[in-house]
Amino acid sequence: MKKIFSIGVLLLTILSVTAREYSDSAIYQGINLKLDLLTPIMEVARSKGSLQSYELALNCRLKQRFFPTLEMGYAFGETGTNTCQYTGHGGFARVGLDLNGLKKHPESPNALLVGVRFAGAYQNYNLIGVSMNDTYWQRTPTRDFLHQKQFDCWGEVVGGCQVQIAGGFTMGWYIRLKVLMTRNAKPDSVLPYYIPGFGYRDDTNWGLNYYLGWKF
Repeated sequence: MKKIFSIGVLLLTILSVTAREYSDSAIYQGINLKLDLLTPIMEVARSKGSLQSYELALNCRLKQRFFPTLEMGYAFGETGTNTCQYTGHGGFARVGLDLNGLKKHPESPNALLVGVRFAGAYQNYNLIGVSMNDTYWQRTPTRDFLHQKQFDCWGEVVGGCQVQIAGGFTMGWYIRLKVLMTRNAKPDSVLPYYIPGFGYRDDTNWGLNYYLGWKF
């Protein structure tokens, strides 16, 4: 998790230095810091209160059309089935680029966005009561996997909008299609049931964000 946040801080520093360098030119049109209000509600509702996830996003508008974007967050909690229980916590980060589709009004503060992300998550987790199929003895014993660590990565295609509502305040939303890239477990380990920032483990996943932000 420390590696992910270190990379995020480095990217944020580079973005801020670049913004200051071009603040008086036609290239740079401001930074927008956004808080996702929907993800915490959706995760709590979907997991019946056992999982929580929070995230922030930061994008920089360049030449009215390009939005380099950094998204970071943290998730924790527990979930599982009747026989297997997952508990874990970890951080995640996404980096990518959005393009503004409003070609007729490129100088408008509003934007219709389409983009891509590369994302990674690092977590510590426990899996308790995992069923292990023993074909030789014809039985199904259970095993606990404690103090496990896992790094997962995935790609995303996103679409959404960003709208200025009053003064420097903005709002917007994203819909995401996520495709998992890490599918194999380490030796003598089991993959976690849940991935911070991605959701429940599957080959693909959908996500939805609703942001409230401040442009500066």
